[in-house]
Amino acid sequence: MVSLRPTRATLAVPAHRARLVAKAAASSADAVFMDLEDAVPPSEKGLALEEAVRSLAALDWGNKRVTVRINAVDSPFIAEEIRALAALPRLDALIVPKAERPSDIVAIADRLRAAAPDRAAPVALDLLIETALGLVNVDALAACHDSVAALHLGVGDFAASIGARSSDIGVSPDGYRHVGSAQSGYAAAPLDLFAYPMMRVLVAARAHRLIAIDGPCGAFRDERLTESSAQKAAAMGFDGKQVIHPDQIAPTLRAFMPSERELDEARRIVEAMEQAEAQGQGAVTLDGKMIDYANLRMARRIISLGS
Repeated sequence: MVSLRPTRATLAVPAHRARLVAKAAASSADAVFMDLEDAVPPSEKGLALEEAVRSLAALDWGNKRVTVRINAVDSPFIAEEIRALAALPRLDALIVPKAERPSDIVAIADRLRAAAPDRAAPVALDLLIETALGLVNVDALAACHDSVAALHLGVGDFAASIGARSSDIGVSPDGYRHVGSAQSGYAAAPLDLFAYPMMRVLVAARAHRLIAIDGPCGAFRDERLTESSAQKAAAMGFDGKQVIHPDQIAPTLRAFMPSERELDEARRIVEAMEQAEAQGQGAVTLDGKMIDYANLRMARRIISLGS
């Protein structure tokens, strides 16, 4: 169910902040999710839902993929959120936070369909994988219902779930670098806290033809870190990345666009393979490297990303 619409930069915005929601709708982000969960204090939950409903009906969202992150499956708010949002035609998907058990996702999908039986297309479900249990069950979650459209990695809560010694969202902890003295001669041990969960989420998404969205970089004022974090997700094969501030949109979009060098190399691979195929060959040497149909498939994907 991979979306035909781009999802490179998905901007998160608190649903109860009407001015910020309007700016998000007018932004250059590919997608927006209005948050009813972590970005909204308990006293503002009712207002946030009202504003989400109003914004979905009143704002011009263009071609954006528009989603709403609901509250947790065991919260007292979720029933009213489903009732209020299920029938709204401009809503593309609900993001389910802390997705852990397939039975919970099936129950939410059934409640959505019961709440809006006449809706032309049921509301899709994006699953936010942000706990150890959610990651263990990610394959079953991806396959549990035909309304599941995307998997997102929730980097902040996931780090907390596994006990990582970090308080920065989307950044690996660096305390390990200070072990021993500068004169000890020991090299710093590399640590990438998110490589494994990113790959698990990505593989599950690809296996079930779902959108794969990486979690945000919390350092929203650091353009270089924002872009390098997005470049990592793009290089791995993710369809996009959450951003938490409008300043992160442009560097994230850049990261998910192939460079001219990448596009030129991909076009040369396609041309070389087409010539080889015309001569009855399935492989050819290009720039000292052997390329075949696997390279051709990879090259065509890069070209498609740049179109």
